Amino acid sequence: MAHVRYEPALGATPQLDFGNPRSANWSEFEGDLDNCGYDANAVRIIRDTRLAFARSDMPRSAYWTTPDDVDSITDIPYLDDGVRGHLLDLYLPHDAVIRAGTGYPVYIDIHGGAFVYGYKELNRNFNMTLARHGFAVFSLNYRPAPQADFIGQLHDIAAALAWIGEHGRAYPIDLDHVFLTGDSAGGALAFYQTAIQSDSAMANAYGVTPSGLHITGLATVSGLFDLSPYTPDNQGETRAISAAPGNVVAAIGPQFFKRLAHIDPSYRFSDAIVRNTTVPPMYLVTSSDDFIESESLALATCLSRRHVDFELHDTKTHPGAPLGHVYSVCMSWIPESETVFKQIHAFSYRLLN
Repeated sequence: MAHVRYEPALGATPQLDFGNPRSANWSEFEGDLDNCGYDANAVRIIRDTRLAFARSDMPRSAYWTTPDDVDSITDIPYLDDGVRGHLLDLYLPHDAVIRAGTGYPVYIDIHGGAFVYGYKELNRNFNMTLARHGFAVFSLNYRPAPQADFIGQLHDIAAALAWIGEHGRAYPIDLDHVFLTGDSAGGALAFYQTAIQSDSAMANAYGVTPSGLHITGLATVSGLFDLSPYTPDNQGETRAISAAPGNVVAAIGPQFFKRLAHIDPSYRFSDAIVRNTTVPPMYLVTSSDDFIESESLALATCLSRRHVDFELHDTKTHPGAPLGHVYSVCMSWIPESETVFKQIHAFSYRLLN
C-alpha cells in the first residue's frame, strides 16, 4: 500500500514518496529511446513525461484491486512477434463463464498516455470495473512512440481487432455488438480506428484491411481529437511546437505525425472524418477540471452539426472534489466514476438490437 516517507534533512519540507517511478511495470521509460530517430529534445521530453506520469499513477496503484466476479486472460499475443506492444488481455464477468453464454457485448479499450506512455496494465482497474458493468472487455497494447508513429499505432490496433474478429468466438462474448473506448490519446486512436473500421475508403487511405467487426458505438474519456496543431506542414513545422514547447505531443509531432500529414485531407483530421465517414453513436465524458475539456466539446459540436447520435457528459466539479483528466480511468473507484460506468452501460445497451 501507499505510504508516507519524510525527508530526513533538518528543515526540509516533508515529501510524499511512493517509490521509484521507474519501478512501475506498466510503461517503458528509457529502454526504447536510444537511437530512436527523434531529436535529443524530444527524447528528453518523452523520458521526463513518462516519469512524471508514473509519479502521478503510483499512489493510485495502491487502490487497484482484482474483483472476485471478473475473470481475466492476460498477455495474449495478437501478433506472434514477441513484442510487448502486441499483447492483449480479456476481462470477462464471471457470470459469462458460468453461463457459457454469448450475451455480453464487447468493449475494446485503447489506453492513453500521450502516445508515449503506458501499456494495457495502466487501465486494468478501469477495464475490470467496465466488465463488472456487463461487458466483455479486451484491453490492447500498442507500440508507444518512438517505437511506432501514429499510423503505426493504428496498424497495431487494427491487427488486434483482426485477431479478435478471428478468435473472439472462442470466448463467451457477443461479437455482433462491439464498442471501442479510449482515454486521452487513446481517445484519438479509438476515434480514428472506429472510422477506419467503418469506412473502406478511409481504411484504404491508412493502408488498413478492416477486421470485419461491426463497431456499434464509441465511448471516449477526456479524448484528444484535433491533431492538426501537432501535424507538420510542408516545411515540417507545427503550430503546437512554438505554443507549447514542453508538451510531449508537440515535441514528437513533427516525427510522430509526419505520415498523417500526407493522408488524404478527407480523412486526415477529426472534423473532416465526421463530414466524410459514417461515425457510429458516441459517448463523450469530460469535466470542468479536464485540461483538454474543449476537445470533447468541439467534437460534440461537430457531431451535432452532422446529426450524429452522441451523448456528451461534462461534469461540473466542486471545491475540494477535483475531477481531473481521465478521472474515471485513473480513479475508477470513486462515486463520480461509478456514474460514468452507469452512463456507459446505458449508452451501450440502448444500442443493442
